[in-house]
Amino acid sequence: MTTLAVIPARLGAARLHRKPLRLLGGSPLVVRVWQRVLDLGVADDCIIATDHEDVAAAARDAGAPCLLTAQTHPSGTDRVAEAVAHPELAARRFDVILNVQGDEPFVTAETLAGAVEMVRDRGFPLGTVAIPDDAAILDQPSVVKVVCADDGRALYFSRAAIPFPRERIAGNADDTQHLARGMIRRHLGVYAYTPAALAQWVALPPHPLERIERLEQLRPLAAGMAMGVALVSTPPEPSIDTEDDLKRANARWSDFTARHR
Repeated sequence: MTTLAVIPARLGAARLHRKPLRLLGGSPLVVRVWQRVLDLGVADDCIIATDHEDVAAAARDAGAPCLLTAQTHPSGTDRVAEAVAHPELAARRFDVILNVQGDEPFVTAETLAGAVEMVRDRGFPLGTVAIPDDAAILDQPSVVKVVCADDGRALYFSRAAIPFPRERIAGNADDTQHLARGMIRRHLGVYAYTPAALAQWVALPPHPLERIERLEQLRPLAAGMAMGVALVSTPPEPSIDTEDDLKRANARWSDFTARHR
């Protein structure tokens, strides 16, 4: 089965001006992500999908294939879907589509392979990834949590505390906290889809739950689409969302590239 990775890259990021073009180790961030995906070898091919000619020009200068997409897409998944529907890519009939965020230059092979495995090997139409975490994240709305069924299917994603350790409030926390420690999972924002499931996802209207939580993955869940969640063991590297994030990433870039040659 063949896998296409698509990196959606919107120029107008709110917290980091012109984020895809900001330099990491001397090259545009989106180019670094493209290079990382290729180096990991999980996907058979990788393409950048952007809303702006400046990003497309930077991609072409680096030798990265790139498609211009609409500026009106509400999510990365919508942008990925437009790219995949392009006649040149549609004709290649990829079996799995992998959505890799354009601000994740340190993404791991375990993370990408986990999402793909849910679709390719486990038979889910949609796949994503999570990592076990501790109770500290329950009170952090910036961290997306996921709870899963016994077969690995996502039941719900939320910025709220899920599962909620009720006994922590009642003062009888020991047993519940012990159980919760094995159930608290931090969602990592990588997605895999069959082409048909991707088309079905973006054809759905935005769902109230998606709009309330600002989580696009609640749209297919609310419609009854099954999303498998792979559990990985490698802690995620921080994404690059702010100026401080970019400074930290540049400070460790040389060491990172030396260790991953």
